[in-house]
Amino acid sequence: MGFKDKLTNSYTQAYLKRYGDRLTQAQGRVLSIKVEEKNRFYEFLEYFRIFYKLTVTILVKADGSKSIAKCVYNKKRWFKKIKFISVLQGHSVVIQGMKGKKGKEKREQISIVNIRNMTTKKDLVPMQGTAPKVQRVRADKRFK
Repeated sequence: MGFKDKLTNSYTQAYLKRYGDRLTQAQGRVLSIKVEEKNRFYEFLEYFRIFYKLTVTILVKADGSKSIAKCVYNKKRWFKKIKFISVLQGHSVVIQGMKGKKGKEKREQISIVNIRNMTTKKDLVPMQGTAPKVQRVRADKRFK
């Protein structure tokens, strides 16, 4: 195991130790989606966008049950516009995220870490190993 693998493994273990009991996922159909984009700029320089903020609220109905999960994605960035994948009502999604802290008002709400849109096969954060690998066979080896 190389240095890079050890470092990645230690970061993963520390993350799971800190947030392991709050990690969750929701799978089902999208009931509604609300996207709010805000940007702030100087009043005299309308073309220079300084601060971008994206808030996406998704309601997901789990397959085979009546439960509805409220999922929220918040992202802030300086100088660059934030990209988000296409998610529409009726799409089948898998949402990975964290529940709120116990005792807080947003404890039932899921804070989105990643979304996998099963209808369009797209990820918000590309995951390793999700793309199918193409196997190529050389012509001279195939017929031996």
